[in-house]
Amino acid sequence: MATLIPVDEYCNDEWYPGFTPAYDHAPWVVDPVKTFSKKDEENFWFLDFHWPRGMTPMGYIWMEDGYNWGTQLAAETLPLPPGRGITTRMAGTHIYASSIPVTEPRHIAARGARLSRSLPPFLENFQEIWGGMRDELEGEWAHFRSVDLSSLSLEQLGDNLVQARAYHKRAFEIHFQVMYPLLANFVGFYGQCVEFGIDPLDIGTFLQGEDTKIMETDRALWDMTAKAKQAGLADVFERTPAEELRATLSREGGPAGTWLRDFDDFLDVYGWRTEGSCDIALPSWIEDPTPALGMIKTFMQQEVHDFDAARASALRERDEAVDRARSTLTAQEQAIFDGGLASCRAANFPWWQDDHNYYLDLKVSLPMRWACQQIAERVGADASDDMNFLFWPENLQLVRGEKSYADFRTIIEARRQYFDHWYGRRLTMPKMLGNIPDTVDDPILIEVFGLNPQFLDTVKASASGTEMTSLSGVPAAKGKARGPARVLTDADELHRIQPGEILVCESTSPNWTPAFAKIAGCVCDGGGTLSHAAIVGREYGVPTVTAAVVATSMIRDGDIVEVDGTAGTVTIFRDSAPDAEAARDEAQEKELSA
Repeated sequence: MATLIPVDEYCNDEWYPGFTPAYDHAPWVVDPVKTFSKKDEENFWFLDFHWPRGMTPMGYIWMEDGYNWGTQLAAETLPLPPGRGITTRMAGTHIYASSIPVTEPRHIAARGARLSRSLPPFLENFQEIWGGMRDELEGEWAHFRSVDLSSLSLEQLGDNLVQARAYHKRAFEIHFQVMYPLLANFVGFYGQCVEFGIDPLDIGTFLQGEDTKIMETDRALWDMTAKAKQAGLADVFERTPAEELRATLSREGGPAGTWLRDFDDFLDVYGWRTEGSCDIALPSWIEDPTPALGMIKTFMQQEVHDFDAARASALRERDEAVDRARSTLTAQEQAIFDGGLASCRAANFPWWQDDHNYYLDLKVSLPMRWACQQIAERVGADASDDMNFLFWPENLQLVRGEKSYADFRTIIEARRQYFDHWYGRRLTMPKMLGNIPDTVDDPILIEVFGLNPQFLDTVKASASGTEMTSLSGVPAAKGKARGPARVLTDADELHRIQPGEILVCESTSPNWTPAFAKIAGCVCDGGGTLSHAAIVGREYGVPTVTAAVVATSMIRDGDIVEVDGTAGTVTIFRDSAPDAEAARDEAQEKELSA
């Protein structure tokens, strides 16, 4: 029997108080960004875990440039046989997404034939193609870094904002033009492995052990930790809250001042990243170094993470898994397997999925953020982030002199309250809306978001009020771990995670990666075998279960949790375990002392 989760509560013509779009300010290919209508119940919609805080008005630019332009353009031009990309709907400030299916068999066949012609040249030349795209992105980034915004007139700031938006839009054209073919290749190889009877748990390990720019950042953080210890700063870090570390170190002078200069050099290379993906509302480490300093603070409480040993272990596990798989195959099957594996290693989706974030997701919103902050200063705004609460057409009206800041002051405050209201509702938002299917076909929804049949069954059970006493999900990274839970709704408090805790969250993104050097295990509501948490869990050897659906609502801070990343199960030892209460108290004490 079909399960229907109504959308009625979220049907609203306004995107935010005071803004009903004309749908003429941003392009789309198949379907635009919208609010929900009753007709949308015919489809299914999943709560996107990338933006747990919700989106400010300017933040909706990503939906327009990313999902409703970038994915749809890439899915049509590659093309993807079963789908035409992703579209989005708004529930308050939160984003629900869905695939746009292709259902006509002859159209699927025709798209498959086109894919078979376009995919091989891309895979054969992947390194050259991605290298050229990366150079293009870095060239644009260097341009925006070089602009002195303080010297520009308001009209010129508007031009800069338009150029920054164009850079953002181009970045996500590149993003999905690379992502879709890499993913299509991996999914084809994955299906062939399953057909050969290879253990699905092994398939995810075949491509691990590759270094990325994100892991390079993590190593640099550990280098800064070692320098702080050598400078005798361990006591300063231990007794100072993360939010106050910068000011405290500045006052200390001496070795602290020397270390701080080294830290600023670190930030100049690695600090152009936000604590979340593609969100103009988030500051970079350059603007607010608290996340990086807080991570160093907690790194000091544990043994140094041995990156070389972790990578050697990942490579050893990879090679053993490949040998184990090949040993079960005939000579003909081995040849097919070897060819698919070589193709996937040459155009490595798990590697690219993490590496590209350094060039894309974590920083491409920053030039727009800088322009909006400078505009706020120029017009005498009440707060530096006021422009985030105006929509794109409204910001253009402001910089072109068509309206004044005074015209928007009241609505900005109303929208702040609207954002806060919906932020407070995040944990109670349904994981899915509309007509929940038994299966989905889009490879991104399966492998990245984890929307497999088990996930869908759990959604249906939770919607019917069925009591769930245990959790299961995708066995994303092998191993078993037990520890007190740290439940986070977003990355703002990421630096407060203590060594040995179990991270519980909706999902992770590359800005969460440093935490994997100190956590014992990870449990995510969403995510598949190619999600960030799964990829990094395998690289760091952290037992990880993704697509557990209701982990953040069932698990409390301090609960003792056992994560079995091999079986894909999560066990909660609440109250019945004698150490559960003590563990919760200890976790709370650590948080207060931090």
